[in-house]
Amino acid sequence: MSDELTLPEGYEISYDTERIDVERVHRWLSTDAYWAIGRPREKQESAIRGSLNFGVFEARSGQQVAYARVVTDRATFAWLCDVYVDPSARGKGVGTALVEAVREHLRPYGLRRILLATHDAHGLYAKHGFAPLAKPDEWMALVFE
Repeated sequence: MSDELTLPEGYEISYDTERIDVERVHRWLSTDAYWAIGRPREKQESAIRGSLNFGVFEARSGQQVAYARVVTDRATFAWLCDVYVDPSARGKGVGTALVEAVREHLRPYGLRRILLATHDAHGLYAKHGFAPLAKPDEWMALVFE
């Protein structure tokens, strides 16, 4: 993590997948995250197993208050996804600190790019250097319905 990381007092970030509260993350995403509404628990568990996972926790209680995961080959590419902050922790800088921690954790890999998709948080991610695709016409997606 960067020395510049500003995590609000009373919170801690962990990269330990064993600390992730899978039930809580699944509930957040499957009921309140527009991109994952209805996602089955088994699918979420599989996603967690196949990803780098980041959690923000209340230091005193140990309760998880935010989550993000990264799908990556750890060499050339990463996809930041499932970023979620519990409503009780929003507006305190937790999301900003989480995205910064993810960026700094990935920096040593020498990745060429980190992508993400967002419907409503462009400003948050722009603060960390994310920008619209320079050549979106060169990107394609295969979508299974």
